[in-house]
Amino acid sequence: MKTFLRAFALVVFAGFLSGCGYNAIQREDEAVKASWSEVLNQYQRRADLVPNLVNTVKGYAQHEERVLTEVTAARAKVGQVQLSPEQANDPEALAKFQAAQGQLSGALSRLLVVSENYPQLKADGSFRDLQAQLEGTENRITVARKRYVDAVQSYNTLIRSFPNNLTAKVMGYQVKPNFSVENEKAISTAPTVDFNSAPAPAASAAH
Repeated sequence: MKTFLRAFALVVFAGFLSGCGYNAIQREDEAVKASWSEVLNQYQRRADLVPNLVNTVKGYAQHEERVLTEVTAARAKVGQVQLSPEQANDPEALAKFQAAQGQLSGALSRLLVVSENYPQLKADGSFRDLQAQLEGTENRITVARKRYVDAVQSYNTLIRSFPNNLTAKVMGYQVKPNFSVENEKAISTAPTVDFNSAPAPAASAAH
C-alpha cells in the first residue's frame, strides 16, 4: 500500500511540475547553456587569431612595442578568464569575463589603428587574410552574444511568470545575469574592421 501511495504521489508531483512549466524551464535552461557555449567558441576563435596578427604586424612595425604588448597581455588575460555555463550564472564572474574580453577588443582596435600607418603591412597577403578572418569572427561574436542575451531574457521571463515561478523556487532555478546594459551597443553592432581607409593625418607637433 505504501509503495502504491508513494508511486501515486510521484505521478501527481510530476504532473504538477509539468503543468507548472518544469519542462519549459529545463528547455530554456538548456538553450541558455548552448548559447553560452557558442559565445565562448567565437571568443576563442578571435583569441586564436591574435598571435598570428601580432606577429604579422611586428614584422612591419617592430617599434610599436607598447601596442603589441597590450594586445598580447589582453589575450593572455582572456585565456585566464574562462567560464562554464554554470559559472556564467555568477554576476561577478560574468562581469570579469566581459571586462577581459572588452580589454582585448580595445587593444585590437588600437593595433588596427596603428596598422593604418604602414602601407606595406596593409598590402601583405597574410595580413589581409587575417583581416577577413577577424572581421568574420567579430560578426559571429555579435550574433552569438545577441542569441545569448535573448536566451537569458526568455529564460528569466519564464521563471518569473506564474505559475512557473513556483516550480523554479521549488527546484532552485534562479534568474541568470546577462551582459551589462552599457555594452548593449556592442552586442547589437559588430565592430568595424577596415584596413583600406586612408590613415588620419598626424597632428603637427607643437614647437
